[in-house]
This record gives sequence, C-alpha cells and structure tokens, in this order.
Amino acid sequence: MTNGTTNSVNISPNEELDSKTESRVLSVEQLNRQIRQLIEGELPSIWVQGELSNFKAHSSGHFYFSLKDAKSQIRAVMFRGHNSRLKFKPQDGLEVIVRGRVTVYEPRGDYQITCEMMEPVGAGALQKAFEQLKMKLKAEGLFEATRKRPIPTLPRHVAIVTSPTGAAIRDILNVLNRRNKTVRVTLIPTNVQGESAAPLIVQAMKTAFQLSDIDVIILGRGGGSIEDMWCFNDEKLARTIAASPVPVISAVGHEIDFTIADFVADLRAPTPSAAAELVVKSSEDLMQKLRLLERLLFGAIRKQVSTDLHRLRALNGRLVDPQRKLQDLIQKADDLQLRLNHSVLRYFEKRRMALKLATQKMPRPLQLLERWRFRVQKAMSLLDGLSPLRVVERGYSLTTKGKTIIKDSTQVMIKDELTIYLMKGQITAQVISTNEKESPWTLKKN
Repeated sequence: MTNGTTNSVNISPNEELDSKTESRVLSVEQLNRQIRQLIEGELPSIWVQGELSNFKAHSSGHFYFSLKDAKSQIRAVMFRGHNSRLKFKPQDGLEVIVRGRVTVYEPRGDYQITCEMMEPVGAGALQKAFEQLKMKLKAEGLFEATRKRPIPTLPRHVAIVTSPTGAAIRDILNVLNRRNKTVRVTLIPTNVQGESAAPLIVQAMKTAFQLSDIDVIILGRGGGSIEDMWCFNDEKLARTIAASPVPVISAVGHEIDFTIADFVADLRAPTPSAAAELVVKSSEDLMQKLRLLERLLFGAIRKQVSTDLHRLRALNGRLVDPQRKLQDLIQKADDLQLRLNHSVLRYFEKRRMALKLATQKMPRPLQLLERWRFRVQKAMSLLDGLSPLRVVERGYSLTTKGKTIIKDSTQVMIKDELTIYLMKGQITAQVISTNEKESPWTLKKN
C-alpha cells in the first residue's frame, strides 16, 4: 500500500527481489517531475517544423495548439508575452517553424513545446501578416475604387505626413517649389520607421485632418526593407486613411514597394517625388494648357460667329423691308377700295335697270291712279248712303243715351239724359215720362 507521504513497501517473505529492483517507489508527481527534469535538461532549446492543429487563442491571451506531421503530433503552448510579437495570425493548417523548449505539464503528465518564436514556412512572418491584413481589409471593401476620391486639380494647401529629416520631404519640397511656388505646404512631422512609428503616424494623420482648409494629404517615406516600412502595414493606420475627410496620396518606398497604405489611399504614387508631381501641376504645363484652351476657344468663337453671320445673311435675304411691306398694303387697300366702288356702281346700275324694266311692264301710273280713285269714290258713296247722318239730313233725328242709340222707349227711364242729333246741331233732354205702348208707326190690322 502506498500514499503520497511514504516511500515504504510491504514484501511478502516468500518474494525474492531482483538485485536491480529499486526499493524506492515514486509518486506520480515525483515521476512527472523527474521526467520533466530529464527532458528539459537534455533538450534546452529546439526548432520544430509542423502544421498547426486545434489552434485556440485563450481569453487570457495565450495560444494553445498542436504541431503535427504525417505520422505524429505534439502539444504546444505560446504564452502572451511571446505571441504579442507575432506579425501574423496563426490558424489551423498553417505550416510553421517554432523555436522553444520541450517541457512537461506535471498536473496531466503531458509533454509539450513552449514556443518562444514562430514563423510561417515558405514566407516570412511579415509577408504572411501583410497578406492576411490585405485579405481582411479587401473583404471589407477598403480597397474598392468606388470609394476613392479624385485628387483636386489645383490644390491650394497640401499637408505632408513624413519624417522632417528624411530624403522624402526634401524631394517633395523640391518638386513642389519647381512646379508651383504658390501652393501652401504644411509638414506634419512623425517617425516613419520602427515598431512605435505606426501610432505616431496615426496621430499625425489625425492632426492633418484638423486643418480646415487642407485639400490633399501626402503620406510617405523613402525606400527601405519590409521591416523598415512595416509601420505602413498597420491596420489602425489603414482605417485612419480610409476615414480621411480629404484625398490621401500614399508615397511609401520605391515603385516596387507596396504597403497596405498604398491600397487604402485614394492614389498611390511610386515615389515621394512622383506624389508631388501628381498633386501639383507644373506652372508651365498649366500655361501651355491655357494657351491651347485659348486657341481652341477663339477658334470655336470664330466658327460660331461665322455660322451666325451666314445665317443672318440668309435671314436678311428672306426678310421684307417694313416700309415696302406697308406700301404693298396701302396699294392693296386702294385696289380693294376701287373694286368696292365698282361693285357698288354695278349693283345700283343693275337695280336701276331692273326697276326700269319693271316700270315698263306696269300700267301707266295715271291710269292706275284714276282706277283706284274711282273705286274709292264708289265705296265712299256706298258708305255715305248707309250713314245715319244721311237720315238726319232728311228731317229725322237720332237719339242716343251715352253711346247707345235709342230705338225703343223701354231703353230709357225717367230722368235719363238723352242726346238728340238734328240735321243742324244737337239737343240734350231729360226723360220725364215714358210710354211703353205700341209704336205710332205700327199699322194695326182690322
């Protein structure tokens, strides 16, 4: 029987021990510790190549993974203090070379490699990190041409973010001074090399953003190794460039050098000098272009004037003189008046002839008048013979009551006023009596 506090063992009397058998029994902890001491003593530091498997980035910042090849695998760990210096992101399936020490994790009895350095196989760590960041930002659309802005044709104020002592600033200023002395230049100094350069460049870019009248920003430095220019592959710097309120020209290294800043910027210049030439047009070039435009403008004006004159002459030939037009109208009016007069005369002449012809066909006027006078006299004689006044003239009278002719005594009453018409004059009388007997003119029969 054993426990964690004793090394004794009970052996039966009949059991014989080999002379080489150890009389001391180890605990699991002691065994693991001795294995650890043996392994770490024999293999202090080694290089191992293998494929990453079961990679896990723990919330503590440590990396846990396995290294494997076609026939075997081994556990590995890379603590936060070492993996923070990696320039790329480890992932499953990536072939790497690690440097570390073989150790034993005593609580589980597992042996593993504690990695201190890691590099991708087939490409350097920096190149791997560059490709990974490039793919990530491209997937987000930061490299799309649709989001890039055109560089102003005639900028008045240019900000330059670079080292104040490098060759890049001298090249840029020489080109700007030669091509156009009127452009205002503001230098935002910053460190452009080393591990601490990226945050400083980001801060310098933000300082440039605060310039109210800035038209364009040139971000650049001279050539160098990939390590020297690595600060321009910083993800935060790339996002800062993408958020710039004005166009940004990236002029980092030489023509064959590419950085993440080149892909994000609105325009990539192969060199700092080329950036200055792209951002500021030459004064002489501008003057030549203005002269060319002036010639084209005057040529277009002359052509347009010639076309307008030709059209004016054509219209002038078709245009009638207003005075001549008025004279034509006056003459036309006179002609119409003459035709009207002739028409009126012809009309009256025609009517006169028709009247004359009708008169010739009618009886003579005196004969016609005499005939009508005879007819009228005859009618008047007949009418006069029927008039009651003719009766009065023969000795009779005509008695009326108002407008009624009295023919019978029954038509009047006592005190009625009557008018009696005689041959000469008239009498007004009042009825004092009436006799309703038969008329004295009535003949009685025997």
